[in-house]
Amino acid sequence: MRRVFLLALAVLFAGAANTSAQSAYDPRPWLDDLAQMHDAFSTKYANFEWAEFDNEVNLAALFADTQKSIQSANSDADARAAFDRLIRRLGDGHTELHWPAHNVTAQATTPSDPCNDYDPAPAAKPLAAYAKGYVAIETPQSDAFPAGVIISGTHRVGVIKIKMFYPSFRPEYCRAALAALSIPADKPCNDACTDRIASWAEAKLNEDFIAQIKNLKRAQIDTLVVDIAENGGGSEWAEAAARMVTPIRLHAARMDFMRGAHWVKKLGELESDLRTAAASASPTDRAMLLTFADEAAAKKAVAATPCDAGPLWQGRHPNCSWLGEGFPATGPIASADAASLKGKPWAATAFTPMEYQYTDGLWRGSLIVLVDGGSASASEEFAAELQDNHAALIMGEPTYGAGAGHTDGGTPTTLTHSGAVLVVPDCVRLRADGENEVGGVVPDLLVGFRRTDGPHLRADAFLARLPAALRMVKYPLKSKT
Repeated sequence: MRRVFLLALAVLFAGAANTSAQSAYDPRPWLDDLAQMHDAFSTKYANFEWAEFDNEVNLAALFADTQKSIQSANSDADARAAFDRLIRRLGDGHTELHWPAHNVTAQATTPSDPCNDYDPAPAAKPLAAYAKGYVAIETPQSDAFPAGVIISGTHRVGVIKIKMFYPSFRPEYCRAALAALSIPADKPCNDACTDRIASWAEAKLNEDFIAQIKNLKRAQIDTLVVDIAENGGGSEWAEAAARMVTPIRLHAARMDFMRGAHWVKKLGELESDLRTAAASASPTDRAMLLTFADEAAAKKAVAATPCDAGPLWQGRHPNCSWLGEGFPATGPIASADAASLKGKPWAATAFTPMEYQYTDGLWRGSLIVLVDGGSASASEEFAAELQDNHAALIMGEPTYGAGAGHTDGGTPTTLTHSGAVLVVPDCVRLRADGENEVGGVVPDLLVGFRRTDGPHLRADAFLARLPAALRMVKYPLKSKT
């Protein structure tokens, strides 16, 4: 009898605790956060039209469903889950919610290591490395860019893996940068300091890539496979890398921008830099740079003019252009001969690949690019540009579909109640056919990868389709200017 009485008390207390937890939940602050998120989409979300009309996501219904979920939730955890579902159902690779960490211990009094953001994960092997007959090339650059050779029929195929288009996957780059720049690892490192480290590391990444391409050429290959499977993106180095693996003069995609203060500032800075450069340039260059500056000023005026998102929330196109027409992804110059720009102080301002000491057409033979569902962002920029310029055969499976993302830190929004940080893309890259790159890159030759396949099964699938790829790719590839 006493046992039954104690059990009844336990049930009673449990019910009381549950009732208390439910009563403690207040949906109103979460609804305020949702309204703030709605406003951010209305003023900052570059992919709104694509999401609504191409991806057929009814954003108004999505927000309405999330509102209902928050109102019927039993806890803060349920409300947070409703926000996460909204982001998942939207399906935009560059739209994310970053939740604040709780119960974080106080920061140590010692300065953080400048290399903390460099992930010590080893460079991934190229998929071909799991196939029979693959012979790895061991060079000082192989830790950064694993490479090798595989024979297919009469072809000697070189393979190089690009894990990321940014050096953060190799702490060794950061450590070397600290030594080269005389930056102590145990002292504070501000933004200017970290920028110096990143610039040095990117230059070393570029140097190692060049060296490894040359190593492959010495192996007497006739075809190059650039493996960017599971490459989640990186930096503008993707534009330089693309130009190094083809003799074809690539024409960059147009990058349209989200109207608002962020791009007013960005275009204003570009205008100022161009006018400053023009002041000391040759007469011919001065005229060109001032023309670019005038274009930047005109685009800045567009960025300062809002476009009402109201019709989009009702499933209609707005009367105005949702995005401003931007410059190419490479800056005011869409296509250039790197040699002709070397030595010009303004080169990187007008053509961003000139930030890197790259050489056009370092590889001049036939080119295959391997992609999969993990290839995203800058990887899609790399693959799309080569595909649109008919400079490479793309093989694999459709890419992730992240497209362009955030420029110069983007336009983050901190939700007042939860402290979550919402990030949305502030620009889009447009393919040669006018389509938004966020739709992903569809390969010219599909490979039957399955989500559950391990690396050896995926390598077998790649190897089985390689002869078809070699029949489709052009021999020899002719330079176009």
